[in-house]
Amino acid sequence: MKHKQKLLSLIILLAATSTGFQSICQIPPGYYDPATGVYGAQLKNALNNIIDNHVEFSYDDVKDILQETDEDPQNFNNVILLYTGRSQAKSTFGGGANDWNREHVWAKSHGDFGNNPPCGTDVHHMKPTDASVNSDRGNKDFDNGGQQHPEATGCYYTQYTWEPRDEVKGDVARMILYMDVRYEGNSGEPDLTAVDAVNTSPAPEHGRLSTLLAWHASDPPDAFEINRNNVIYSYQQNRNPFIDHPEFAGYIWNPPSGTGNAADLASGISLFPVPANSMVTISGLAQNQDINTVVLHDMNGAVQYIPSTESDGQYKMDVSGLPEGGYVCRIVSDGVIIHRKVIICR
Repeated sequence: MKHKQKLLSLIILLAATSTGFQSICQIPPGYYDPATGVYGAQLKNALNNIIDNHVEFSYDDVKDILQETDEDPQNFNNVILLYTGRSQAKSTFGGGANDWNREHVWAKSHGDFGNNPPCGTDVHHMKPTDASVNSDRGNKDFDNGGQQHPEATGCYYTQYTWEPRDEVKGDVARMILYMDVRYEGNSGEPDLTAVDAVNTSPAPEHGRLSTLLAWHASDPPDAFEINRNNVIYSYQQNRNPFIDHPEFAGYIWNPPSGTGNAADLASGISLFPVPANSMVTISGLAQNQDINTVVLHDMNGAVQYIPSTESDGQYKMDVSGLPEGGYVCRIVSDGVIIHRKVIICR
């Protein structure tokens, strides 16, 4: 009976979450239904219809909203700055070198939309940053390489590119992908496009797409980013779909080659047993389908285990050392990101 009660509690926990990492997610029921079963341009169009026409706020409003979206969970009087990672008092907003201000992650010169709604005040791509670091980043495209920034440790830059610290690479990527999908040139809005190039300003483009997709895959959403998505939804009434469903990026920009599609790759993959005790097996790979990466995360998005045992087309994960609870297995296969839930119960 005790085992059944624990299993029931875990099932209820996972049922309260959506797919992926949403331990605290508040996705409205049916929100992504129009995006089910479509891929490529069709998926992009479906997502645009879902997140389009959000509630708009002024540039001044954004300052106040960011104090909630990026609040330091360890100090409610502070915000976390994007590039430095520094926790800084909300009261230090301003233009001084060590003040914080509003960063347009999709640089506003890439499309010339300024600080005007909807693009220039869309909080999904705006973050608190150190004022001088914000100035140094300027309107650079995103890519790897360059010299390390003297203040933003872990950030690198060249004449045309900016590489954020590892902890927020995926966050930055998902903001750029969101902007590409959200702004398609409707109702007088710019048609923003993520491209595989740099030095793209003043065109309504941002790069480098291949690097951003790699960052998205290597740095999945964590609890801070998930909570941020929820808070923005409470204001704008739209969500970043690449936080809620990281696999959408692969479904749009990295469709598998050949006659199959992302659905074909994902449909047959299963994990067993459910619940698991000490071993989890991934099976159901299609013929000639290779798994590039398998990572197990807890429900806050933290990496818990990276398995490496493969035999006869099956991958096995020894989870005997992990605590009971709900997890997410993230599988990257032929450029497609697939998520499956895992329950460990003993």
